[in-house]
Amino acid sequence: MNLAPAQLAEHLKRGLKSLYTLHGDEPLLVQEFADALRASARQQGYTERTVHTVSGANFDWSEVLASGGSLSLFADKQIIEIRIPSGKPGKDGSAALQQLAERAQGDDATLTLILLPKLDSATTKGAWFGALDSYGVTVKFDPIDRRNLPQWIAQRLQAQGQRVASGDEGQRTLQFFADRVEGNLLAAHQEIQKLALLYPPAASEGILSFDQVENAVLNVARYDVFKLAEAVLAGQPLRTARMLDGLQSEGEAAVLVHWALMEDIRNLKRVKDALNAGRPMPMALRENRVWGAKEKLFERVLPHLGDARLAGLLQAAQQVDGIVKGLKQPDWPHDPWQALHRLASMLCSACAAPMRPSAARRLAPADARH
Repeated sequence: MNLAPAQLAEHLKRGLKSLYTLHGDEPLLVQEFADALRASARQQGYTERTVHTVSGANFDWSEVLASGGSLSLFADKQIIEIRIPSGKPGKDGSAALQQLAERAQGDDATLTLILLPKLDSATTKGAWFGALDSYGVTVKFDPIDRRNLPQWIAQRLQAQGQRVASGDEGQRTLQFFADRVEGNLLAAHQEIQKLALLYPPAASEGILSFDQVENAVLNVARYDVFKLAEAVLAGQPLRTARMLDGLQSEGEAAVLVHWALMEDIRNLKRVKDALNAGRPMPMALRENRVWGAKEKLFERVLPHLGDARLAGLLQAAQQVDGIVKGLKQPDWPHDPWQALHRLASMLCSACAAPMRPSAARRLAPADARH
């Protein structure tokens, strides 16, 4: 049974199940969901809790299996929590998890909670995960992407009795906040809590000004190479430049950043060649392994991206390849990161070219206001 994180409150009204599997790469959201389950369980008499952290291939699963049938003299119900940081339980673990899933049926004395990281599609098709999903409740936690981050921040502020000003000023404040915390949800949560301490709602009527947020919120954003590629393909030049600066300051390797940009340029060229050869867009994208968010970006960009411009981008990427490996190129900056900025700007400009100004503002609200 799949459950969306937002459905937790309604789900708890109907009573706890005996088995929950939480997986995703947002530790804050997983932690909050698990805390809510534990709090509800304590109210219902689950007074004992044991935690097992699976570490390495030699983990003793027999202890986990035994704990399910052993209650102390002072507890009527118990919580068994199994944490698998690697997401790979191994052969013995797979068998044990299937056994635990089957045993959970009708066991009102034990609440089993399994915590996993983000799982790939192959893992979710495994027998052990299938058993957990079939016999219990499975909750997947997707990242809060940049487009939805301002709304998430606003909801969190509202929950602690605060809000930004109405109109454009408020939107500007939320966009600034999102820029400061992008890619670091746990830090975003801490910055939101800090605002409640600095500007108590009772003293300020709960309204936060831009200056208050600017002065209080630290720049704790974290970026990854793959999100950079999405920003470039979406035609967001200011966000792209900000992410490149962030990656450089975090010590990311220039060669990895170049690889991500180069791979997108190559894929654009391959898919464009396939379209020129008469292949339908969905087939061309699938054959070149373009999926998810990038699939929609490619569909928007490619019909308006000419062969000559793609050839120029490919040539530029090859020149930057030499620069990040220590070679000098005529008419290009010698510094690898300056060259990456220029390459990313070229690709960003090419991807943004077919967009109307109104569409650009919808895709990149932060860039439109900075």
